[in-house]
Amino acid sequence: MRINLSDVIAPSFYDLHIDIKNNRNTEYMLKGGRGSTKSSFTSIEIILGMMRDAKQGEYTNAVAIRKVKDTLKDSVFEQLSWAIEVLGVSGEWNIPLSKLEITYIPTGQKILFRGADKPKKIKSTKVKKGYIKYIWFEELDEFFGPEEIRTINQSLMRGGETFVVFYTYNPPKSVRSWVNQEAKLLKPGRKVHHSDYRSVPINWLGKVFIVDAEHLLKTNEMAYRHEYLGEEVGTGLEVFTNVTLRQITDEEIKAFDRIKQGLDFGYAVDPVAFEKMHYDKTRRKLYFIYEFSGIQISNRKLYDKIKEQTSSMTTADSAEPKSISELKGYGMKVKGAKKGPDSVEYGIKFLSEEIEEIIIDPTRCPRAAKEFINYALETDKNGEVKSAYPDKDNHTIDAARYGLEDDMRSSKGITIFK
Repeated sequence: MRINLSDVIAPSFYDLHIDIKNNRNTEYMLKGGRGSTKSSFTSIEIILGMMRDAKQGEYTNAVAIRKVKDTLKDSVFEQLSWAIEVLGVSGEWNIPLSKLEITYIPTGQKILFRGADKPKKIKSTKVKKGYIKYIWFEELDEFFGPEEIRTINQSLMRGGETFVVFYTYNPPKSVRSWVNQEAKLLKPGRKVHHSDYRSVPINWLGKVFIVDAEHLLKTNEMAYRHEYLGEEVGTGLEVFTNVTLRQITDEEIKAFDRIKQGLDFGYAVDPVAFEKMHYDKTRRKLYFIYEFSGIQISNRKLYDKIKEQTSSMTTADSAEPKSISELKGYGMKVKGAKKGPDSVEYGIKFLSEEIEEIIIDPTRCPRAAKEFINYALETDKNGEVKSAYPDKDNHTIDAARYGLEDDMRSSKGITIFK
């Protein structure tokens, strides 16, 4: 069955399709709002590209990546399966129900699926035939930063001369988000493409989609511009407007002499976060220079990973005295943070108002960079701003509060940690 590409690719992607087909660029940053069909386009290009390569005697493979492995099945796997179906080539592809892997039957070319929460799985990714040409990062904004992306690409982009890397995402609200900043950098071999639902045939999206979009436009234009048009609208609710993301050199670090260390415990779902900082009290500047973070990290493994960085005292969340005691047993200098009323609010206000500039190296401290940039107040169902600071995606912020305990004591001697 012959399929006209105009029946499956939205008009806004026509020129991009030609660009990819002619190997004009290596990286494609596809950003946009809901219904822009950027993920649909990417899945179609990967299937078409692999089949086209096979006809030319080139055995290429693909890897689709999400930040969290558990999200692969219901996103990129289903999207690529859809592309195979809509292109009318289901008989040429094997899509098993019980395995995250898709195979092009005539040649054995593979589409593999990996989660970045298991970096060793990505590093050990191998294909029996040919090389990995196509790489797809879905929901790019979920990743920690450009260093993580580069590390993954360096592991996968081997054995071939031509590569095609897709990055698909809805731009975060904050202009300062790393992914929004990255899209503005001019880089040879990279093409940035923005799309939204307005260039997509209405019958592809359905009347309900259009009605919902138009309703949001009338009731909350800012939300409409962000969700449906994919604009970086900002929120006006960002807490840390004093953050600078930049490289901190080894030469700078050698001169740092007021080292602060904070530790927020976590295990199953919440990540552990160890942050090493330098606090320039005179100039009121805080530098984030080392970070260790991850999920399902035992205290033993945590200590082994950070022991070379813990010459100073570390202040940890006192809610876990057993963990503190265990780390002490390994030889780590660690104490529990003191607690007091309104401690979270005081600590966040100290970081956001008393400190003139928070400098975070996004390569050295990717989780801190992401959390501080994106941390914002929330609104209720009526659009009113909630008075309390949100207790989520704030692990490095908590670690910073703990690490600066001695500097955040109020003049009245009130303890400020919770």
